[in-house]
Amino acid sequence: MNKGLYTPGDFKDNCGFGLIAHTKGETSHNLLRTAIESLTCMTHRGGIAADGKTGDGCGLLIQKPDSFLRQVAKSELNIELPAQYAVGMIFLDLDMAVADIQRQAMQKAFEEQGLVVEGWRVVPTNNDCLGPMAVDCLPRFEQVFVSAKTACNEKELAVKLYYARRHAELALEQYEDFYVCSLSENTLSYKGLMMPVDLPAFYTDLGDERLQTAICIFHQRFSTNTAPRWPLAQPFRVLAHNGEINTIQGNRNWSVARSSKFVSPLLPNLESVKPLVNTKGSDSSSMDNMLELLHTGGMDMFRAIRMMIPPAWQNVETMDAELRAFYEFNSMHMEPWDGPAGLVVTDGRYAVCGLDRNGLRPSRWVKTKNGFITVASEIGTFSYKPEDVIDKGRVGPGEILAIDTQTGTILSPSEIDNKLKKTQPFGKWLKENSIHIESKLELQRLKEEPLTSEQIKVQQKLHLISNEERQQVLSALAEQGVEGTGSMGDDVPMAVLSEKSRQVADYFRQMFAQVTNPPIDPLREAIVMSLETCIGKEQNIFSSNADHATRIVLTSPVLSPMKFSGLKNVAKDTFKYTTLSLAFDKGCDLKAAIENLTKQACAAVREGTIMVILSDREVNEGQLLIPAAMATGAVHHALIEASLRCDSNIIVETGDARDAHHFAVLLGFGATAVYPWLTFEVLADMHRSGELLGDPLVSNQNYRKGICKGLLKILSKMGISTIASYRGSQLFEGVGLSDEVVNLCFKGLTSRIKGAEFSDFQADLERNAKNAWKARKSLDQGGLLKYVHGGEYHAFNPDVVATIQHAVQNNSQASYDKYAQLVNERPVATIRDLLKLNTSNSINIDQVESVDKIFPRFDSAAMSLGALSPEAHEALAQAMNELGGNSNSGEGGEDPKRYGTLRNSKIKQIASGRFGVTPHYLSSADVLQIKVAQGAKPGEGGQLPGGKVNNLIATLRYSVPGVTLISPPPHHDIYSIEDLAQLIYDLKQVNPRAKVSVKLVSEPGVGTIAAGVAKAYADYITISGYDGGTAASPLTSIKYAGSPFELGLAEAHQALRANDLRGKVRLQTDGGLKTGLDIVKGAILGAESFGFGTTPMIAMGCKFLRICHLNNCATGVATQIEDLRDKHFIGT
Repeated sequence: MNKGLYTPGDFKDNCGFGLIAHTKGETSHNLLRTAIESLTCMTHRGGIAADGKTGDGCGLLIQKPDSFLRQVAKSELNIELPAQYAVGMIFLDLDMAVADIQRQAMQKAFEEQGLVVEGWRVVPTNNDCLGPMAVDCLPRFEQVFVSAKTACNEKELAVKLYYARRHAELALEQYEDFYVCSLSENTLSYKGLMMPVDLPAFYTDLGDERLQTAICIFHQRFSTNTAPRWPLAQPFRVLAHNGEINTIQGNRNWSVARSSKFVSPLLPNLESVKPLVNTKGSDSSSMDNMLELLHTGGMDMFRAIRMMIPPAWQNVETMDAELRAFYEFNSMHMEPWDGPAGLVVTDGRYAVCGLDRNGLRPSRWVKTKNGFITVASEIGTFSYKPEDVIDKGRVGPGEILAIDTQTGTILSPSEIDNKLKKTQPFGKWLKENSIHIESKLELQRLKEEPLTSEQIKVQQKLHLISNEERQQVLSALAEQGVEGTGSMGDDVPMAVLSEKSRQVADYFRQMFAQVTNPPIDPLREAIVMSLETCIGKEQNIFSSNADHATRIVLTSPVLSPMKFSGLKNVAKDTFKYTTLSLAFDKGCDLKAAIENLTKQACAAVREGTIMVILSDREVNEGQLLIPAAMATGAVHHALIEASLRCDSNIIVETGDARDAHHFAVLLGFGATAVYPWLTFEVLADMHRSGELLGDPLVSNQNYRKGICKGLLKILSKMGISTIASYRGSQLFEGVGLSDEVVNLCFKGLTSRIKGAEFSDFQADLERNAKNAWKARKSLDQGGLLKYVHGGEYHAFNPDVVATIQHAVQNNSQASYDKYAQLVNERPVATIRDLLKLNTSNSINIDQVESVDKIFPRFDSAAMSLGALSPEAHEALAQAMNELGGNSNSGEGGEDPKRYGTLRNSKIKQIASGRFGVTPHYLSSADVLQIKVAQGAKPGEGGQLPGGKVNNLIATLRYSVPGVTLISPPPHHDIYSIEDLAQLIYDLKQVNPRAKVSVKLVSEPGVGTIAAGVAKAYADYITISGYDGGTAASPLTSIKYAGSPFELGLAEAHQALRANDLRGKVRLQTDGGLKTGLDIVKGAILGAESFGFGTTPMIAMGCKFLRICHLNNCATGVATQIEDLRDKHFIGT
């Protein structure tokens, strides 16, 4: 059940994990005891609930202890187990009547599969070690012994058990407490909500010397919520996972789309056990579902792991050619389950540890003289002697280490790779069947007549291209191959609140990684990232033959004119295409037009079409165009529901794609590749008009290069490495879309604020078309990036700026009142503008908190010395100190001469680049703020252009003058929630009197992140809105990343309350706050203190020219040029 914006079922988790195996397969109780000791030594990597005693979850997955089970079955149940049998660990309902229903359902499922229940054993447990929260949701623990009626081999029994379990789960899905921890001939699970040290105290079996095993994988969980459930503890049935699958929504969608491709003689009638992968809840359990399915269906365990979590192979030039061919072959048939991942896996024979391509989850191994090999999140997890160590090392990025307990061998990563690459002639198949459309086509001219100037003008107006976009966005991409840079944040209304027609892509806010998993550093970790795109028809995932290699390979999903032409003309018989127009008659309904389009797409694919081209190129007067994002999402989901998506590819030929965000939206909702035909026409027009100089073909190449860089940056924000993983992942929040739009076009999208319906979008399309076909109507000037009179509303418009400056410079209450009126009575521009205070229960002002108590709740938001001039930075600090508030140093350090004076910033920020962070700096603070993300550019690090790095800035940041300073997107020592807890601990050791604050940015799920931060012992949590300021950031980051603070603040407040953590932290917010009414509304939503960034700058003289990044600020506020500072900085 939802409680406001917080969904209790949502959570994120990190952990400690590991395995111990005997290299010769010898079973012992000592191995189990050692595994529990290792797990106990990693208690700090787990979390504890608000009751102080309930663990977030821990557990073991061991080899089936055959001798022990036979003995207890005889002594407790008086049964002799047959030679071949399986055992299941089952969580049942505490209510005996319900538990009987659950057992009967399992009995029926077993019988249907030709299995016999030998008996049910009540697992002996002791609740004394459990916390109150664990006891409140305690299930009943029983083991079931099962055998086959007729003789069958190990694989056949595994299949019968799989189907029986799935049928029982589907029959009992209404019972929340029913859960099958394990059901196998080879493995057995013990897990729950106790602390690791208490595992043998709770499950007394684990303390019994008769219980012996040669393999034990173990896991200790740190969840962001404090209401954990027993089934969420790990290990699951096959694996334990440390990390977070960032692409889980896409992986789940693709598992549904691909279900018709799962054809194995071992898995008949898979339809009866759908969904094959759970569609909600734990990402780790979904991964476990997929790995179990692949292995049960007959796939080699190592190939299954490599298919789901491949290493970085696209950019590794030194990789063996045969091994590269193996990975390229598999890449067509499953996208990576992308995100930081460390896995320990066992099927009872093999014990396996693997890391994802980034290797951000530590995994170290040690081999000792007693025959044990231990792999764990850290070294030294049990008390072995140094002289007993035979060998040790670590599992590297993208590597797999395995122990075969049957043969008594350790399989190194290279041995596993060599085994896999030799299974089929992958290189030969790819050479004969795959087609690479070469990049050399890039600089060839397509022999097509360009559009006339009048035709381009019509198309630009239809697709909402303005002069501003031509000058600020397209020219930067065409000239330099990089996105344009801006500053000062985004102060226009969100698309749903705008009175102007806006692109559909504007309704989507990019998601990003923070705390529980890191964004990728695309500069330093470029080797793991890839935009390589395959086009073709997917085949049965359980078989391998030459036909599986039939594909077209593109280096990028961003198509040039020549590549798009080549795509349509290469191997026409094999790669048949159908072009579907997005144009529809004005008299037709938009929703009906989209539904008709999806029917056409499904029909085309059924008739053998491999490439469905959605095109808005051909449109006549009297017609409207389905927005490309709506068309793409609707067709993608329609093809999934018809089990046709993996037989086809969606190519979008559109004028809607100009910047990287537009491409990301199309790809994120299912497009295979995008051809921005109108952009290339506009670039050619800009060359003809003299707006661009040089070779038009070079401009086209630069443009594609810039878009590809932008896509990699958007992927990296979410911690995603490959475009294949991002495709269809829907990693956006929709703000202001009605349910009818989401359900048809963007199914599964997070959309918490409803709004625009199809009728609203149709009205915009009609208005756009009316303007487009009027020849006298000029191209719109713009106004989304900078204020334009008559254009989009800006919260910091010239009237607002001038009025607040007049108020502070003249100490005029009348001017301030006018300023407040301009802000408080403006057209609706933010979510809080939709809220009106209820004044029916007013109180006397004497009862309100006094001013001297309110001022300490005010902070100046983080603005670095470097972004601001020294004079402005110091003036801000002194003003806040004299007021009784707090100033924030921002990242980049502070001059030690200011420490201990009125010019000292009480809040010192620690950012990912650690610029200027010294013990002296830290010890001078009252509050130490860890900047995980920044509102204006979440998922990216700060950047200071080289022109602003003078001698003072370089000295404070321990750098060199003139060198651009870019902080990495992640803190390279924070890859998980437990890493954050460690940094918080370390900072408190450096400055014990300081409070520690963690700065987050609003997005769906920030409440669960905030709960995890509180459990990591932070004192303050800041929730920033997307509309915060910045001194320099790519335009697409300013415009499209992060959510309104109102949503994030309310969710964080609700999540902290729901998890009984609200009293442990102070909640702050910032992002566009201007007046007392903003403060009151923020307080109502849960904030106790408030940050102001842009408004204090304006009070000091900033004219909001948005040129901070150019170092030529006309008021001396945001420049390091002494002449400008001396002449123009006057403060207030």
